[in-house]
Amino acid sequence: MPDAYVMVDMQISDLEAYKKYMAEAPATVKAAGGEYVIRGGRSESLEGDWQPTRMAMLKFPSYEAAKSWYDSEAYRLARTRRMGATAFFNMVVVEGVAAPV
Repeated sequence: MPDAYVMVDMQISDLEAYKKYMAEAPATVKAAGGEYVIRGGRSESLEGDWQPTRMAMLKFPSYEAAKSWYDSEAYRLARTRRMGATAFFNMVVVEGVAAPV
């Protein structure tokens, strides 16, 4: 079963409020078997018009695990902490490539 990746492009508008989300979200990721691969850091667009603001990427053992994390009660609660703290928060889940046999 291939891994799955959750990718986020966000713009934080209220850092103090966002810190409440950041205090809770990592534990929900870990509990679902996930890990942070990218969390902020330097970036630049190499092609196209996309100008991401702040990127994050999470890795889960499967697409189903990523969806289960997103729908979990713990992460739903963490998401409420983020309300009003970002100008935008775009998130997608993508299934990775299965490793060759």
